[in-house]
Amino acid sequence: MLGLVIVLVVVAGLWFAWQVHPLSGAGREVIIDVHRGETWSTLDGELHAQGVIASPLALRIDLTLFGEPILVEGFHQIRQNSSFGEVKSVFGAAPNVLAVNVSPGLTLNEVAVTVASDLGNSYANSFVHDTATLATSSPYHPNGSLEGLIGPGVYLLTTGETPMALARKMADRFDRKAASLGLTPSTTLNGLSAYQLIVAASIVEKEGYYPSNMPQVARVIYNRLQRGGPLQMDATVLYYLKKDGGTVTPAMLQTPEPYNTYLNLGLTPTPICTVSKFSINAVLHAPAGSWLYFTVIDKNGTEAFSITFAQQLANEKLAQSRGIG
Repeated sequence: MLGLVIVLVVVAGLWFAWQVHPLSGAGREVIIDVHRGETWSTLDGELHAQGVIASPLALRIDLTLFGEPILVEGFHQIRQNSSFGEVKSVFGAAPNVLAVNVSPGLTLNEVAVTVASDLGNSYANSFVHDTATLATSSPYHPNGSLEGLIGPGVYLLTTGETPMALARKMADRFDRKAASLGLTPSTTLNGLSAYQLIVAASIVEKEGYYPSNMPQVARVIYNRLQRGGPLQMDATVLYYLKKDGGTVTPAMLQTPEPYNTYLNLGLTPTPICTVSKFSINAVLHAPAGSWLYFTVIDKNGTEAFSITFAQQLANEKLAQSRGIG
């Protein structure tokens, strides 16, 4: 009986040792996101699913016997079949993978500022240069910039990833998402090329802000283009001045620059921001209507649309009575 117990203890010890230090060697690298407030008891399942550890039970035993480091929130890169020591070292330290979040409505310059804050000015400058390089080969034939041609979402930057690799990821994501929505480089609609549709979508993104407003804003843009007059969109003026929102002054409206849609007819030379699936869908499927004007009438962002200028003035008065504007 004693011999059996000894054998079981030896076997258990060997099993535990093999879990702590896998004999198969480290595998490919995987990225795991540690969420705020997450504990080892929930993380061990993800580690097992990703092949980082073979046994959650063995990891729990190790943590109980030798201590449990505090998990650090963020993205962590680690190899499959890692030792428990490596697991505790990686997830108990600062994240080794940076996340760049590109939200719809951000300009390329704002994305570069985000990149600079995480990776430094030199990396960000190279990123800006590389986006300009990629623009020269874009099938959308943009006007010298990838503005509006990068996909929104979170981008994970692993150690050693180049600015060009990041720029390609962003451009490729846009191409895939646009195609899934029915927008390709050969798309034409309402007399606009695919690139012009993206320009229109970017204006819709900024002027509509909320998805519920965007389809009608798209129709207003089409109607104004068809009428032949200026678009008169404040967001385009603010883009040139590198301002995100705020009051547009009379002096701004009289500034002679290519993005001033009060002084210039037609669309802007380039998109003015990153576009979402909602603004792309809005320009591709704008509802029928004769609206020419719109304004925010509620603090929740709801916009009212009108056909006549008199109706627009009435909506503006309503907005003022609600403390807007």
